[in-house]
Amino acid sequence: MMCLSRPMRALLLACSVLLMACSGDKGTPDAGTPPVVAWDGTSTPIEEKGDWIDRGVFAPCAFTPPLGTEIDCDTPALFDLSQCNPGALRTASRHGIYQAELRSESGEYPWVGAGILLPEGGGAGTLNFDRFTRQQFDDQGMLLTSIFTTTRGVAIKTALAGCDAPEPHHITGCYAVCTNNVLTEKGTFNAERVNSGRGEPESSGGIQRVSEALVGIGFPVDVYVTKNHAYVVSIQLKPDMPAGGLTVFDVSDRSHPVLKKVISLPGDGYWNAAWAKDDVLYIATKASGVILYDISNPGDPTYIRSVPNGPPPNVHTLFVDGNRLYAMALRPGQTLIFDITSPRDPVLLNRVVFTSEEFVTSYPHDAFAYEGRLYINHTDIGFLVTDPTDPMQVKELGKYHYNRQYSHASAVGTFAGRTIAFEGSEQEGAHLRVLDVTDPAHIQLIGEHRLRPTTSIHNMILKGTLLYVAWYQEGVRVFDVANPTLPKQVAHFDTYRENDPNRLGFVYEGAMGMRVPGDGYVYVVDTSRGLLIFNEL
Repeated sequence: MMCLSRPMRALLLACSVLLMACSGDKGTPDAGTPPVVAWDGTSTPIEEKGDWIDRGVFAPCAFTPPLGTEIDCDTPALFDLSQCNPGALRTASRHGIYQAELRSESGEYPWVGAGILLPEGGGAGTLNFDRFTRQQFDDQGMLLTSIFTTTRGVAIKTALAGCDAPEPHHITGCYAVCTNNVLTEKGTFNAERVNSGRGEPESSGGIQRVSEALVGIGFPVDVYVTKNHAYVVSIQLKPDMPAGGLTVFDVSDRSHPVLKKVISLPGDGYWNAAWAKDDVLYIATKASGVILYDISNPGDPTYIRSVPNGPPPNVHTLFVDGNRLYAMALRPGQTLIFDITSPRDPVLLNRVVFTSEEFVTSYPHDAFAYEGRLYINHTDIGFLVTDPTDPMQVKELGKYHYNRQYSHASAVGTFAGRTIAFEGSEQEGAHLRVLDVTDPAHIQLIGEHRLRPTTSIHNMILKGTLLYVAWYQEGVRVFDVANPTLPKQVAHFDTYRENDPNRLGFVYEGAMGMRVPGDGYVYVVDTSRGLLIFNEL
């Protein structure tokens, strides 16, 4: 359920859709720590520090021209590397996938991340999908340059110059960004190999991979499990990549999923989420709104129709709660509420719009219904708590917002009589937040858990006191949240491997979609490996 909208994400995702510092031990459980103690409901609010925490300048180098200069960023002589350690760069790994933090010279917004792919077998590498137009990485140093041209003809050139390699898997240096040959940003970067230097095994805590099934179409992103079948949806990540659709697996034998059917529709290759009620499967699509399929024969879905009538909205995610279907649309930014008392005949009740003068392009990314409230991850506006009792007058009860928020996913439950929301953004440094939302008008941050500053959370499922998180390159992370103020990682499985086929080397890939339907298994979609099934803890 990936989405990207910030202006600076044009650099971050380039050709995509155009668009530790504070806690933890990099996720490895510490066997010496005491077990989680039952929570009594008391908490102390903690400081909101945002997703990405500025750790200062990364390297003693600089791109010398001032901002606003008409210049070609791909000019090695303009990088001052006189204080660098070129000898160390000779020891750096010259192949693999690096994730880099790009810190602007001021240390203030904007800042972005960058995925650097240097193929193991040699050949042209990429920066956020874009092929390097200059790819020098040898004993003389490192200089990598790429160009991305938007659909409006804007040429964005990014150049990275290596300065030091504190470890073989770790490179620091300087960067410059030119937009139509004008220097628009510069600063320093910190890049680390995705699968190196983490100091953890592939898995821990007893979680084991039961099976794995490749998805042959598009870029797989989400899964829904019902009737002993797994319905995996895929997107077309960019126009020159394969279109997505629906892939159906019979998982009656979880150890041996059987491919039953692959479905795609001409002109609609972006299928991003799925949910079901009774014999109807609902699929969120970019071009058709919500598509309905009859799954009375679960291995052979048949097309019913799409909703709503009229020009279809770009529906990104879905949530079914009883007889309500909530569909979150990116364009236009609205939450569609359907009555699905008759699952085959959804009735559109309302299109709910939340606006902000500051964030006019914000949209609902996801939602979670719990005990009469609808919790909406409304990207830039923040995490909203609403009352949808009257679908024609959905009330905003409160919200949680911080600087540069991009609220993306959540799960809500009751602990010691308090209503607790687990929330995550989608961007570099996006991490697990624990919010006390008992009083929506006074939401408080009471806990958090961070992993690496270059990775992002994507999805999460709460089962009792265990929180399962799909954390992109960090794979599957399982937390004991019996004491929600102190989430404790109790298991993990790294689904991300640099040498998996079709790895693209950018921040939004790895473990994405997740379901824990209560049948003893955890179903996870990895963007390269496809459907992975694990044992439920």
